[in-house]
Amino acid sequence: MSLENAPKHIKLAVDLIQLLEENQMPTETVVKALAIAQQDFQRKLEAEAS
Repeated sequence: MSLENAPKHIKLAVDLIQLLEENQMPTETVVKALAIAQQDFQRKLEAEAS
């Protein structure tokens, strides 16, 4: 599958991975930050659904 034709969430994931790798972020830091970001966006998604 070409990234050009990939769904938006795949493109975003690839962009985020590239950004984090280019900035040489420690893996543990990235995982912790992504968990916080996921919780935040999950709350927003649930608020939008209600």
